[in-house]
Amino acid sequence: MVKGLKVGAAVLIALSLLSGCGSNDSSGGSGDSAGSGKVELQFLQYKPEARDTFDKLIAKFEQANPNIHVIQDNPPDASTALMTKAASGQLPDVIANGGDNVHASLVQSGVLADLSSDPNLQKVSDVYVKILHDISGSDKTYGIPYGVNANGVIYNKALFKEMNLTIPQTWDEFIALCKKIQDAGKLPFYFSFKDAWTSQPAFNALAASTQGNDFYKRHSEGKTTYTSEYKEAADKLLQLVTFGQKDSFGKGYNDANVAFAKGESVMYAQGVWAIAEIKKANPSIELGIFPYPATNDPSKNKLISGVDQLLSISANTEHPNEAKKFVEFLLDPANAKEYVKGVNTFSAVKGVTQDDPSVSDLAPYFDKGQIADFVDHYTPSNMKLDQLLQELIMKKDVAGFLKNMDDEWSKAESRK
Repeated sequence: MVKGLKVGAAVLIALSLLSGCGSNDSSGGSGDSAGSGKVELQFLQYKPEARDTFDKLIAKFEQANPNIHVIQDNPPDASTALMTKAASGQLPDVIANGGDNVHASLVQSGVLADLSSDPNLQKVSDVYVKILHDISGSDKTYGIPYGVNANGVIYNKALFKEMNLTIPQTWDEFIALCKKIQDAGKLPFYFSFKDAWTSQPAFNALAASTQGNDFYKRHSEGKTTYTSEYKEAADKLLQLVTFGQKDSFGKGYNDANVAFAKGESVMYAQGVWAIAEIKKANPSIELGIFPYPATNDPSKNKLISGVDQLLSISANTEHPNEAKKFVEFLLDPANAKEYVKGVNTFSAVKGVTQDDPSVSDLAPYFDKGQIADFVDHYTPSNMKLDQLLQELIMKKDVAGFLKNMDDEWSKAESRK
């Protein structure tokens, strides 16, 4: 894993200049709620599929803490909104975002509270705390892992049974499965490349299992390149997308969730975060999810799992005690259980299990520790990996894609 992930210097400078400012200005809504005497906490979280679940948890928290009012903010492009708020000195009191380059940027800018000595860290798995350290490049802890996701191939169990299909263990078996589905007149995959980010889940899995050990550590040390180690992942992504619908660039994430829920494809290249949305469209659907069999050696095929949701507190919140109380409430095992049940992810909180049968195929990989983090968590945001992948899928120019990856990485390094 990469140490000391860097982001654009301009962003860091802007954040650093404002890190001494309050997390909310007088017009930002922080403080007493409408003169009622209640403390008002601004809570920004980035997952649309978690909105309803957090609303329920907030209502439960407010009932137990009538003097605190929590306002959930879940903007469409939450990561951009979060960075904008941070740069303008209006960082929310509590933040629930992903363990990725945005978190690294916030850590490096000094706008998050240091939680290294927070007793709540004892409630969560050390594995995911280390992942956050690797991503941020800091040995201090500025976020407490909460939700843990998994990226794989979602499949329609009824269609698998009807077509006498079995879960593939190798890449060759995977491609043979896709061809069998196609030959039967059904669509293997429904893709949604209108939303650029949806090109990343499959690529994350293919790259993580084929890029070699400690790729990003070696890459940051100048010992390897994308060109030398990412060709297999790029080739396999292009092979996989041939099994999707013709208008894959005309459909977005929500379209794909509904289409898969209706049985328009047998499989879906997403992660566990999509399950709740699929079930909203079809509550009776029976589905499962298996790790990408990215290679022909099952022992090398890893489940892609990372910190999907972490809990951070603004270093300059006007209400640190109330913010900590809300975070502690969310980390309570009963509430953490309600969260993972609502969004069909896993929990970083010790002892909290995910019992949904739709994700039972993933349990052996967690048990064996056959896990790798998302590669895009280590890619500087200004590389715009999602757009590079869109271009790869459209142009099918693997050499050009790899060169662009190396060029964009070099530009990101030069901004250190």
